Amino acid sequence: MIFLIRWLRFGLVALLAVSFGMSAAYAQKWSMKAKFPEPAEEVYGIAANGKFYVFGGIAPGWKPMGMVYEYDPANDSWTKRKGMPLKSHHVALAELNGKIYVMGGFKYPDKGPRSWVPIDNAWEYDPANDSWKALAPLPTKRGSPNAVAHDGKIYVIGGAGVHPGSKAMDIHPARPHRSLSANEVYDPATNTWESRSPLPTARNHAIAGAVNDKIYIIGGRLGAAFITRAQNTGIVEEYDPAKDQWGALKAPMPSPRSATAWGTYEGKIYVAGGEERFGAGNWQRTFRAVEAFNPKTNKWSMLPPMRYPRHGLAGDILDGKFHLVSGDVASGGGPGTQVHTNAHEVLDLTAK
Repeated sequence: MIFLIRWLRFGLVALLAVSFGMSAAYAQKWSMKAKFPEPAEEVYGIAANGKFYVFGGIAPGWKPMGMVYEYDPANDSWTKRKGMPLKSHHVALAELNGKIYVMGGFKYPDKGPRSWVPIDNAWEYDPANDSWKALAPLPTKRGSPNAVAHDGKIYVIGGAGVHPGSKAMDIHPARPHRSLSANEVYDPATNTWESRSPLPTARNHAIAGAVNDKIYIIGGRLGAAFITRAQNTGIVEEYDPAKDQWGALKAPMPSPRSATAWGTYEGKIYVAGGEERFGAGNWQRTFRAVEAFNPKTNKWSMLPPMRYPRHGLAGDILDGKFHLVSGDVASGGGPGTQVHTNAHEVLDLTAK
């Protein structure tokens, strides 16, 4: 009965979103594009070479899907590409020189009960050849970190994993685990890793962006990796790669949340969707909200919201268009609560 009530609740939210989403602002700046072929949650988006790519996906029972899709805006169509060599979820993506880097994540256990197993795998995907290449592994096994390309290197920051020194190989909502502060940088030229100054606020499911030679880590989850056990944060921290230093805290997110989509455009970091746990009854909900952070002014601004509230969606900005694909309308992902959408919404950031 509880799951039925939750499903109806989120269905009502989605219906209201559809009913009231077509405001003048929405109609002017938003559009709907070709539906995503395999709706799922925990999908991750990245723009490269004039196209938009979606990786990952997690099926009911925490089974990683390992899918890769390419979206061509010229003809508004999706093409399935070669799947991930290791099916994993909660990976981190970065684009550099036309290649896509897939870092860390969780895999399904080789045996035993279902859980999330942190991995150290690193991969380079070449969209031009639809090919994969294994890279030197991350120094720290972790899932749900952030990856940011800057000055020819890939920074992998934060995430979640087992407690240091623990004999555990996996994480689960019923067992203690933690957010991580690891900051490790990968050099594609030498296929090597280096450790850098750790993230001051250890977290996972966060947002990241590089603007004006600085890297920003925004929001995410404190403590556990699972929304049913974690607490969201709105903290914004600035990292200077040249000095390997973290600076003072920036203006916090207006809506602290995790499991969002994001992208950078013209000096701003855009954030869409996400989920949170709130209230004495530990209710969970998803967001329609779209917000933008301007590091230069240290201010946040609100944009017209998405039509469909959701978390675990894929997103990035391509030619001034913020693509937001698939995801789960329900929060938490418990049995019977998945409401995966095939929606492909696009916010035109160039529209006045």
